[in-house]
Amino acid sequence: MQLLTAREVPLGGLRALMVRRTLPHRNRSFIGAWCFVDHYGPDRIAADGSGGMDVAPHPHTGLQTVSWLFEGEIEHRDSAGFHAFVRPQEVNLMTAGHGIAHSEVSTPATRVLHGVQLWVALPESARDGERTFEHYAAPGSPLPDDAGVAYVFLGHLHGVAESPVATHTPLLGAQLDLAPGARLTLALDPTYEHGILLDAGDVAITQAVPAGEAPTGGGGRTSHHELSFGDMACFDPGRNHLTLTSSGGARLILLGGPPFEEEIVMWWNFVGRSHEDIVAAREQWEAGSDRYGAVPGYAGPRPRIPAPALP
Repeated sequence: MQLLTAREVPLGGLRALMVRRTLPHRNRSFIGAWCFVDHYGPDRIAADGSGGMDVAPHPHTGLQTVSWLFEGEIEHRDSAGFHAFVRPQEVNLMTAGHGIAHSEVSTPATRVLHGVQLWVALPESARDGERTFEHYAAPGSPLPDDAGVAYVFLGHLHGVAESPVATHTPLLGAQLDLAPGARLTLALDPTYEHGILLDAGDVAITQAVPAGEAPTGGGGRTSHHELSFGDMACFDPGRNHLTLTSSGGARLILLGGPPFEEEIVMWWNFVGRSHEDIVAAREQWEAGSDRYGAVPGYAGPRPRIPAPALP
């Protein structure tokens, strides 16, 4: 097990929202095709809207954005013409393809904002495709052993539920709500990498140590790890199950996917394959290129977020 701790970074420029970022990390770039994990809140929002989210139109290339909330409501607008809201247990999945622009704003009625913002790197076969958008309300599905409830928003969680949302590589994304006193043996796809992010409560992870990895070289034992708030435990392929226990209950995000073997260059809001890809994407955004289009209906304090200078 590899443990990643988050770093705090500002998101959104003028009215920056502080987020905890676990991917990309200096010790790990991917979990499957998941290449970006921001975890934020719970953040209180004043009646005048101060402290909320107002991310002006900005561009993306070569990726999918996945918005998932625990509390609050966010209004999404994009240059493909989609206007939608995301609420708890609902997912907004936006595919940038060759290029898209979008805005995200917490709604006036929102008093607490709490969730995750995730990115998926698109494979070569899809990274220059059309911009698209999907919205899906994930139903709660009971976990085995009366351990709680799962909301599967992408992919398939064995023996629990499956999401109909389309992805370009195999992926797993789910919220797990563990009941107090839960002991859950979670079935995993052994071809996947996995990550478990703790959002609330307490959880301990027990795993079998494969042969050859124990200090004696023999295997046949178990390891036990307790996570702290905001930690993400990561696992390479080869595990077919983990045991999760919680004394007081917990809320987790489970991510997975087969190793993403393509090399990428990720900078600011762009995923490309070379330095030249990134330079061109930035120049076209600054020039107002049709590659990204316009975001209709956004009425924030500034019309767009300018790209930072290249390092």
